[in-house]
Amino acid sequence: MKQLKMSALVLALTSIATGSAMAQSSKTNAWEGASVGISAGYGQFTPKIGSGTTDKVIAPGPTYALATASANNVNTGTANINAGYNFAINSDYVLGIGAAYYPGASSSAPGSFSFTTPGGTVLSSASVQYNVKNLYSVYLAPGYVIDKDKLVYAKVGYTGATIGLNGPSLPYSTVNLTGYTLGVGYKQMVTQSIYLLGEFNYAGFSNKTATVTTSTGTNVTAPFGGTGMDFLVGVGYRF
Repeated sequence: MKQLKMSALVLALTSIATGSAMAQSSKTNAWEGASVGISAGYGQFTPKIGSGTTDKVIAPGPTYALATASANNVNTGTANINAGYNFAINSDYVLGIGAAYYPGASSSAPGSFSFTTPGGTVLSSASVQYNVKNLYSVYLAPGYVIDKDKLVYAKVGYTGATIGLNGPSLPYSTVNLTGYTLGVGYKQMVTQSIYLLGEFNYAGFSNKTATVTTSTGTNVTAPFGGTGMDFLVGVGYRF
C-alpha cells in the first residue's frame, strides 16, 4: 500500500511538472502571462490652483471677497505595488493590462490662501499644508519583446489621487482628483522568474471645482488640479 501511495505521488508530481513545461512551451513569447512587483523611487506633484470665490461678505455689502491660493511642489520618496498580465500579439509584441497602487501619503508641502476685495486689496491670508495620498492607476501597456530576458514597454491609462489639506485656519479637508497617466519602462530578467525594472510615469489631473470650509465657517470654492511624475526602480516576479 505504501509503495502504491508513493507511485501515485510520483505520478502526480510528474503530471504537474509536465503540465507546467507544456504551459511554458505553449507561450507565444516568454513575456506572455502574469506578473507582480514592487517599486520605489522619487515623485513630484505640481499643483494648479485657480482663483476662487467665497461667501465672505465685505461691508458694506453684499459684496463678496475673492480667494486666491498658491502652493509649492511636493517632492517626495514614493513606492507602489503593481500587478499585470501580458497578452501575446506575436513573438515580438505583447499588450499588457495592469494596475498600481501607492500606499501611504507623500511628504507635505506649504501653501497659502488669501481673501481679497474685487479691487485686489488683501483682507486676510493664512498658511496651509497639503500632501498626496491614495494614488492609483490602471493602464494598458504595449510592449516590445527584445528577447526572453528583456522587455521595453509604454503605458497609457487612468489615474486618481486624494489631496489632503490642513492649516491653522483650515480644518483637514480632502480633494479627489482624476486624470490620465503615461509611462515608459524596461524589464530585465535576473533569474528564470525574477526581473528588475526601471520606469518613468507622468500624470495629468483634470481641474476639479472643490469647496473647503475654513475654521471661521467661510466656504472657499476654487478649481484645483495639477501634474505629477515619478522615477521608479523595482523588482518583480514573472509567472
